Amino acid sequence: MNHFDNRYSDATSYRNRRSDLVGSMPPPAATYGRGAPAPYGGPPVSYSSGRGAPNGYGSGPAPPVSPFIPPSGGFNIGRGGGFGDRFGNGHLGDRRDDIGRHGGGGGRGRGGFSSGHGGGRGGNYGFRGSGRGGMGGRSYGSGGGRGGRHGGSSKGDLDNISLPRQDFRNLVPFDKNFYVESHSVSAMSEQEVMHYRATREITVQGNDVPRPIRTFQDANFPGYCMDVIANLGFVEPTAIQAQGWPMALKGRDLIGIAETGSGKTLSYLLPAFVHISAQPRLSPGDGPVALVLAPTRELAVQIQEEALKFGARTHIRSTCIYGGAPKGPQIRDLRRGVEIVIATPGRLIDMLEAQHTNLKRVTYLVLDEADRMLDMGFEPQIRKIVGQIRPDRQTLYWSATWPREVEKLARQFLRNPYKVIIGSAELKANQSINQIVEIITDMEKYNRLIKLLKEMMDGSRILIFMETKKGCDQVTRQLRVDGWAALSIHGDKNQSERDWVLAEFKSGRSPIMTATDVAARGLDVKDIKCVINYDFPTNLEDYVHRIGRTGRAGAKGTAYTFFTHSNAKFAKELIKILQDAGQVVNPALIALARTAGSGQFGSGGGFRSRGRGGYGNRSGSNAVPVGFKRHW
Repeated sequence: MNHFDNRYSDATSYRNRRSDLVGSMPPPAATYGRGAPAPYGGPPVSYSSGRGAPNGYGSGPAPPVSPFIPPSGGFNIGRGGGFGDRFGNGHLGDRRDDIGRHGGGGGRGRGGFSSGHGGGRGGNYGFRGSGRGGMGGRSYGSGGGRGGRHGGSSKGDLDNISLPRQDFRNLVPFDKNFYVESHSVSAMSEQEVMHYRATREITVQGNDVPRPIRTFQDANFPGYCMDVIANLGFVEPTAIQAQGWPMALKGRDLIGIAETGSGKTLSYLLPAFVHISAQPRLSPGDGPVALVLAPTRELAVQIQEEALKFGARTHIRSTCIYGGAPKGPQIRDLRRGVEIVIATPGRLIDMLEAQHTNLKRVTYLVLDEADRMLDMGFEPQIRKIVGQIRPDRQTLYWSATWPREVEKLARQFLRNPYKVIIGSAELKANQSINQIVEIITDMEKYNRLIKLLKEMMDGSRILIFMETKKGCDQVTRQLRVDGWAALSIHGDKNQSERDWVLAEFKSGRSPIMTATDVAARGLDVKDIKCVINYDFPTNLEDYVHRIGRTGRAGAKGTAYTFFTHSNAKFAKELIKILQDAGQVVNPALIALARTAGSGQFGSGGGFRSRGRGGYGNRSGSNAVPVGFKRHW
């Protein structure tokens, strides 16, 4: 007997944990025969003597218990696992009465959480098994798992999906030009307009380009929008907002190119609210009016958070559709009807194929981080989605860079667009970020990281980027063992864990977060003091977006980059980015640039493990206890 278990010492503990037993516990009675106190849950009951004796809770005679009959063929003690053929939403085991090595949720079945020695092969919930130790703390395991109801379709499956061809004849016209130029903007002379654009590095292209606005009042947004803007403490529009809002409100297609952290999200969301308010209300079965496509779950969630701030005081509803999360709540939102859908391409195609929604009402389309979506191979999915939307829609195309592939896609999707560029269309880093590049070996990285953390850690948030998921988990595990409260996020984490890690990081409860490039774009966390590139990325675009997580909205930031000899091929381009941003270039980097292409340096592992395991799953690094000598 465990004397520390209150179930043995406290007679009421079980009752308190039961939701179906309400009210106070009945007083103890010496006997339960005729004339005893009333049983719990009803008035005194009289019982007859003999076999119809009471069972203690006021019920009638207990029915006879049927004798136990073993299953035909006996029990199969093997690998199948499972308690019966079904449990909850699906199959748990291969055969009905198997009890085996995989435990309650193992086997090849479709339902539940796969636990036990190797994890299950399926799973309605997309969890990948749980390794040797059940659920593994906060993680959901890595023991296998193929697909899963919540995992969505793979890119190969999405390419094979054919959506029905839409008939765009006899389309009902709609309004999309809502811009009314304010008197203060109309009074601006051409010289004032040119001076304003020059000071804010705004370049425009197109016919009949509207003047930029200088205050929020000039945009003539509804009162509820102005109230939210005032509550958020915004002083004046950012450069992309000052020029982008008039363009978007005029109903024309728009190409917007601006660095990360420049306020692009509100540049298309506020015009979307104005656009939606002017359209007929949704009828049962209608799809959304505005569709925003984003490359990653994190960016999609962030966009919806901004939409909720402004939509809470209106009838305009929004939902976020992305993979890695349960489909049920997303399907319910779509069927109830929402005016704004923010989605990743893969999950949206799943919903369209299953006819949970349609895009017939979409008249306002946004492609956010278009360059990133093309980098991730979403072009075929984007084409399928756009093919479901009426051609006279308004399309807003946002990107941080302007490579040839992005330009080619814009020509096909947009008609007579405006184009606004903030800064330069070439790759450019934020000048408010102090960039420090250190030439270092792979074996020196971890010790240098610890030294930086000791110098900088004061409770502010520090974001560390790795190139691989394995390296991300290894560094996180070692940091926690060494007393640093770090958490990791990457593509192998399920969505609930990724949301939890981001919440811990944003709140400051875990001020250190390690990540792969899944968090390089769209992650908007205030007061990130420093970004550390533990591994240099595979391209300069990702470098710019990584360091762009700090120094946002006019704040200052610092970015450290560990640059090894195996990264020498990026040295010349990196030097140009540093020089364009007015940074001091490390002489060792200049010397390394001369050796680029010599091939004399091999690639290293990036981290030397100290031999600690990992709890048998990829997510185990987040469950490692923080060491005794906690540094913060």
